[in-house]
Order: sequence, then structure tokens, then C-alpha cells
Amino acid sequence: MRPSKEKLVEVVPQSGTFVARIPLSLLTEAFVVRRALEAVTMRAAVAQATAAQVAEFRAMIHQQRDIAATGDSEAFHHADEQFHAAFARVGNYPGIWELIRQVKVQIDRYRRLTLPQSGRKELIVQEHEAVVDALAAGNAALAVECMELHLDHLQLDISIFRDMWPDYFIHDIDVN
Repeated sequence: MRPSKEKLVEVVPQSGTFVARIPLSLLTEAFVVRRALEAVTMRAAVAQATAAQVAEFRAMIHQQRDIAATGDSEAFHHADEQFHAAFARVGNYPGIWELIRQVKVQIDRYRRLTLPQSGRKELIVQEHEAVVDALAAGNAALAVECMELHLDHLQLDISIFRDMWPDYFIHDIDVN
């Protein structure tokens, strides 16, 4: 997709091309779509996960904890992506992860603002661990609930980050 179509850049005739601000309306819609699609992959992953795959998820948690300790937000973002993609892979829905990736372009921009915040990465690791515990227990409903809670935490903080960096957002809806 083209950056202007994804609303990543803004082209102003006779002025130039600029990094676009994050539209709050697209951000909140992306959360709705992502939440619904991740619930599908989560249910499928719980139904099909082997003991070896559960161990793989636990290794991912360990890696995330190590990266969080270094403070490397970019490496943590990458590890987080691998974690979420693995549920789609284990659930035999890799195409759904590709759809999620397309939808979450604005979410990723927003997430990059949130990751450097003190304690944020550690909280994410705890939330991921709860998801994996539910997966290991074979409890699809709890796994989906934990994943939704994880995604909701990020969404609930939009107003905080919007207030911290108002120039980074297009205030086209009220998110309070």
C-alpha cells in the first residue's frame, strides 16, 4: 500500500510531503478490527497448540522479559510482533495475521509512543504471560479474555498519550 493511502504521509501541493499525524478515528477503528481478528486466532491456537508450541510461547515470554530489561523499544516491538503472529500461525490462520498487520498501521505508530514509558514493557510481558498460561491450560475463553484485556489496556491509554503529544494526533473524534 502507498504511504499516502495508509495516511502515513500528507502531501501538500507546492509545500511538500510531511509525516501525517495519527487520526484518532482510524486508531480506534483499527483496535476494534484487531481485537476481533486476534480473538479468532486465539481460539484456533488454543484448540491446536501442542506442548512444543506452548514451550515456544514460554520462550518468547522469556525473550521479551530479557529485551524489556535492556530498554530496547524497537527490539521489544519486533518480539511483540512475533508473539502475536505466532498465535495466527499455530491456529493455522497466517492470512489473518497479514490482515491484522494491514489494519494496525496506525496502532503501530501509536505503540511506538507508548513503549518507552516506564514499566510499559514489563506490563506487556505480564499480560502476554497470562495469555500463554490460558493457552497452556487449554482455556480458549480465558485466552481470548486475556488477549482482549491486553489490547484494551493500550486503547484505554490513548487519551493520556494524546494529551502528552497533542501535535502527533488528528483530533477527529473524542476518545475520552
